[in-house]
This record gives sequence, C-alpha cells and structure tokens, in this order.
Amino acid sequence: MGFQLTEEQKMIRAMVRDFAREEILPTAAERDRTKAFPAGILSKMGGLGLMGMNVPPEYNGAGVDTVSYSVALQEIAYACASTAVIMSVHNSVACGPIYLFGSDYLKETYLKPLAAGKKIGSFALTEPDAGSDPASQKCRAVKNRSNYVLNGTKIFITTGKNSDLTVVTAYTTKERKHRGISAFIVEKGTPGFSVGKEEEKMGLRSSDTVELLFEDCRIPEENLVGREGDGFIIAMASLDGGRIGIASQSVGLAQACIDAAISYARERVQFGKPIAQFQGIRWMIADMATQVEAARLLTFQAAAMRDRGENFTAAASMAKVFASEMANQVAYTALQIHGGYGYMSEFPVERYYRDARVLTLYEGTSEIQREVIAKHLIGR
Repeated sequence: MGFQLTEEQKMIRAMVRDFAREEILPTAAERDRTKAFPAGILSKMGGLGLMGMNVPPEYNGAGVDTVSYSVALQEIAYACASTAVIMSVHNSVACGPIYLFGSDYLKETYLKPLAAGKKIGSFALTEPDAGSDPASQKCRAVKNRSNYVLNGTKIFITTGKNSDLTVVTAYTTKERKHRGISAFIVEKGTPGFSVGKEEEKMGLRSSDTVELLFEDCRIPEENLVGREGDGFIIAMASLDGGRIGIASQSVGLAQACIDAAISYARERVQFGKPIAQFQGIRWMIADMATQVEAARLLTFQAAAMRDRGENFTAAASMAKVFASEMANQVAYTALQIHGGYGYMSEFPVERYYRDARVLTLYEGTSEIQREVIAKHLIGR
C-alpha cells in the first residue's frame, strides 16, 4: 500500500511465498505435535539464500537488503512460526555479530557455512538471573594463554540443541560492568560445552529452546568476536536487527490469522447465512487487517532506515512492540471468530494463538521496547 516494494523485493516475496506454502505449510501442524526440528527445510532454505540474507555474496550470503529479509521472513512465518524464529535467530544474532564484528578468520571459518545454510547458528545471552538486564549475567571467561576458559549457564536459547555453533556472551572483566562483557563463538562438541534442560513450551514447539552449560570450556582466543569488552555492544547491535525479524514474524503470523478467519467466516453458516455477512464479524476482520497493515509499514520503515544507514534502534523497537502486541490481539480475534472450533487443534488458529504469545517476550519484552523508545525521545 503506502510502502512501494522494488521489483527485486516483489520477486523475493513471490519466490519465498511459493516455497513456504508448498514445502513448509503442509507439515507445520505435524511438526508442532511431534516437536520435530525442520532440518531438511532449513537445508533447502539455505539453497535459496534465506539463511544469510544480509550477508554479502563473498561470504556465501544472498547480499540483499533488510526490507527483502523482512518480506521473506513474513512469508516463512505465515507458513510456520517455528521455522521463522529459527531463520530469524540464525540471520540476525548468529550471522549478524560475525559479519558486523568478526575477524576475517571468523568470517571465513564460520560465517561462510552459516550463510550457506550448511551450519545453523544460535545466540546465548540470557541467564537464570539475567534476562532484560544483561549486565547482571554471571558467565565468566578467563584468559589462559591462547584460550579463554568459559564457565556458566545460559537459558532459553533458541536452537541451542540443534545449532552447530553459538555466539556466547560472558564477562571477561566483571568490575567494568557491561563494558566488561565479551562475545565468543563456541562450536558444538567443544569439551565442557553441553546442552542441559530442554524446555516444554506453550508454542513454537518445533523450535528447540534449551539450557546451555559451560564447565571449564576452552575456547581458542581467535574465537573472540571483536575485542574484549565489545560483547554488550555486539549484543545490542544484533538485537536491533533481531527486533526487525520478530516484527516481521509477527506480521506474517497475523496475516495467516486473518486469512484463516476470512476463510472460516465465509464457510460457517449461522441463522441462514455465512457469518462473514454479519456486520460484527466484518468489522472485526476490518480492524484486524488495519492493524496488520500498520505493523507491516512500521516494520518496513525500520528495515528501510537500517538499509539507509540511519539509526534505527527506536524504529526497530516501535515495530517490535506494536507488531508483537498486534499479533496477539489478531490471533485472539481470529480464534474468537472460529468460536469453539478455534479452541480445537484441528484448526490452525489454535496453533497461531499459542505461537503468538511469546512474540511480546523474546528479543526484548514489550516493556523493554518502551524503555528504548522513551530513552530515544526523552533521554535518560
């Protein structure tokens, strides 16, 4: 509508839409039931360039802009929110930190296979006592000759079990507070690195969320991302991009809710006519569509600001808080339109409703987004 996609962006949307609806959508409900990780799908997505979208071609990426990435992620989320969050985390907070801050060695060794979809990445910041306040984390990395020895626990790590490598934050100089946090790449199979508890979740059930344990885990010094003390900056820069990803996921999921609600309302007959002919239902759908369109435009605005090299931190937070809360409201309304059938798992809105709930929590809660926006507007 108000935001004009380029011909290339429209082509990417069409390509990803066809792929998502043919390859991902038909088995989404089954994966939700079985909690099966979509490894085969992710491999195909790698072949289409979807696992390193903002990474330049010299590192095996697609080298497209952030708006194209948002468009693609919306289409994946429409088909399966679990697959979308794996794609979002992989692109924004696994590929992102290595591309933006990593050495040539790290880009050659890790970014290339990540961007090609040959390896899957994750990002480990959250700890039992450090969620919205990353400076209160307890993970420590102590320099020992040519290694760092990492100790600590991370929780709620998306793809932590199924990823090949994880970008991990830890204190290298505790007394410097957030300026003493550093970031490291830790490969699966590194001695002292193990997967702990796997969480039982309300939604996004085919995306694993786990605890990661580090016990005297030795990391080569060349696996330090950026310099010592850059970890907080790396995390914040990566999360800004990640918030565009979650906003895009919210828009895609909400669009699926609208389409399901319209389809059901056209078929469901009560009092002698389809419920789509009742004004109450029609206005509900009109409001849903307006909310989704507003969220889509906010998301594209943040993505376009990033592409122009502008400061997009507040715009990303605005898109994330609005789109995630919108998706929850739209999922609620779509289920309401389905009546009792919406509460049954044979209808996809039941899954959409569960999948939507976490959108206001991860990659920064709604409350944190509002703090980011207020700080931008008012100052400290």
